[in-house]
Amino acid sequence: MLKNFTPRLYQQTILGTAARHNTLVVLPTGLGKTAIAFLLTAQRLNNYPNSKILMLAPTKPLCEQHVGSFREHLEISPEKVVLFTGSVSPEKRALLWKEAQIIISTPQGLENDIINNRINLKEVSLLIFDEAHHATGEYAYVWIANQYDKTSSSARILALTASPGSDMETVKEVTTNLKIEKVEVRTEKDADVKPYVQKTHKNWVEVEFPAELKKIQLLLKDCRKTKLIEAQNLGYCSDLEMSKGALLALQLELQKKISSGFRDFELMRSISLIAEAMKVDHALELLETQGIKPLHTYFKRMQQDALTSKVKAVQNLMQDELFKSSLYFTEELVKQNIGHPKLIKLREILQETIGKDANAKAIIFTQFRDSAEEIVKNVNELNIKNHIFVGQAKKNGLGFSQKQQKEILDKFSRGEFNILVATSVAEEGLDIPKVDKVIFYEPIPSAIRSIQRRGRTGRLEEGEVTILMTKGTRDEIYKWSAHHKEKRMYRNLEQLKKEFSLHKVEQIPAVGNNASLNKFISQEQVVAIVADHREKNNRVVKELIDAGVSVKTAQLTTADYVVSGKVGVELKKVPDFVASIIDGRILDQVRDLKNSFQKAVLVIEGEEDIYSVRNVHANAIRGMLSSIVLDFQVPVLYTKNPQDTAALLAVMAKREQGKDVDFSLHSLKPKSVREQQEFIVAALPNIGVQTARILLEHFGSIKKVVNATEKQLTGLKGIGDKTAQQLVKMFEEEYRKKD
Repeated sequence: MLKNFTPRLYQQTILGTAARHNTLVVLPTGLGKTAIAFLLTAQRLNNYPNSKILMLAPTKPLCEQHVGSFREHLEISPEKVVLFTGSVSPEKRALLWKEAQIIISTPQGLENDIINNRINLKEVSLLIFDEAHHATGEYAYVWIANQYDKTSSSARILALTASPGSDMETVKEVTTNLKIEKVEVRTEKDADVKPYVQKTHKNWVEVEFPAELKKIQLLLKDCRKTKLIEAQNLGYCSDLEMSKGALLALQLELQKKISSGFRDFELMRSISLIAEAMKVDHALELLETQGIKPLHTYFKRMQQDALTSKVKAVQNLMQDELFKSSLYFTEELVKQNIGHPKLIKLREILQETIGKDANAKAIIFTQFRDSAEEIVKNVNELNIKNHIFVGQAKKNGLGFSQKQQKEILDKFSRGEFNILVATSVAEEGLDIPKVDKVIFYEPIPSAIRSIQRRGRTGRLEEGEVTILMTKGTRDEIYKWSAHHKEKRMYRNLEQLKKEFSLHKVEQIPAVGNNASLNKFISQEQVVAIVADHREKNNRVVKELIDAGVSVKTAQLTTADYVVSGKVGVELKKVPDFVASIIDGRILDQVRDLKNSFQKAVLVIEGEEDIYSVRNVHANAIRGMLSSIVLDFQVPVLYTKNPQDTAALLAVMAKREQGKDVDFSLHSLKPKSVREQQEFIVAALPNIGVQTARILLEHFGSIKKVVNATEKQLTGLKGIGDKTAQQLVKMFEEEYRKKD
């Protein structure tokens, strides 16, 4: 099935393993991970000619590249290789799936297709995960791999990455989540890979940190230290030299204390102090690694926030003398147009290389958008064609859709401009041929991201990586952090390769396998629940599917879950419930829920102390709960976590649907005339689909149902005296215009 491609020896060796086992392939960027994917695709389609191949990648531009590769190198009709992304409607994806043989998709949309049974994983003989290091935590790869492993009788998984993680626990998590049985690792030093490795020269370029900037640096360091000293005196900070990661961990720990119900002045004050220290730390990072202008922009945003925000940390900082002094000196340097020495060095490098070769191409990576914009201004002054490249989120009016990102990359590949000034969005996976030079505007402490950045050059011929580093700043710390993490990653991979066995994590049983639920949910009975489409990323939906519940997503106007035609459930996590009291929306939501369903239920999920998550008086929360239960007659139930919520919803659905299996969802639009008739009658009070059919079969039309007398209605199956009275009263009641 191959065309225009000759496999290399190491690719054939890896293929031999991947054909027999679920395999994680770790291969340096530019050495043909995608080739292994289409080699294994050819092998699986040969063995299972009626099956489908599914490949997942994190972004649309990356998926589009894979579609091109598969069409170029496999003897298969181009229309049989299709692209699934969020821009393709669910209905069209369902149609494409039926005809396609190779599907390339982003994971989030596909997850929704699996939930709604628009695709059948049983038909898939090979599932490929590109950039497999994402398969941690709640990322969509994890759940999809689990569903595939349970569903397909001919399951085979191939996972691809250049950098799976620097610590053994992360690598083990990835292998466990993706059901990996074998690991194939190649580094640039391996004998079978060496002949194909393009030499990449790495240059560390050091710049001095100017005295003017050191003055601001000292003020910010002193400001940060005073915050941590105060927190230490309150008993909540053990180290005055905490890193950013340590500060984040401490902040999380203190917030957990509050959520558990513990709350005193020392704790509350310490949380504010840590938040202040983190803001100062960010200012320090901008000053040391980016320069005065990005720092000045950050300060201006904080000044604006202090006028409108109620966050104490921002307001307190604006009153701090050390912080105010650093802000004053920053404004003075902006007036003097004092830039970071990196910008001067960057201009020199670009003039020496790109400026002398009209065809040369380079990518400049930077952490921050403000810095990217400043770099673009400087490159423009050199009269070198360039383009900024950032993510989709709009910030200060700047942001590119995935379609725009692809257009920019296509222009760069064609040589319409020489320099791409990019944030992290360009780090991962994108195949941009012939990039002569990659420049790091700052070192980054992540091994994965360092490897991804470097991999943008030296793909087809020799490349060069230049990393700018400011002496005496965190740039030096980040340099060595990434270096040691990368070395540790390869040591761990070699160890894993030699001693690999599937690291099984003890799983909490899914709600469907929980023996205590079997008495409530018969395995023979199909239980169906409709979830609002915004809930598709909620863990509750996935737990329901694991329980064997049939879940559909739809656009619900009220309720988050519908467990029968009569019962709607609104789900609130503890912090969101309290927030909805503050902004007043909870009453409208409960009122709408009550008006839309015969039975309405509010579920509050979480183990946090409901009286401690926000600064709301306990009696206000008690008063709202009382109003919901007594005034609206909506019961309030509590669950601990998504698994507990799913179990509750499953039992509720079983009990309700046991009475009336065929339940109606009034938010779903009926198609045929018969369905429309049933839909209208089923919307009447206390009438479900089953009773609607009985009424229509007995009377023959909607008009005759509406004209029926109380006596004619009473006695029919599902219609009692009370229901008949309510129906006739509603049919005859005069409509009153709302005041």
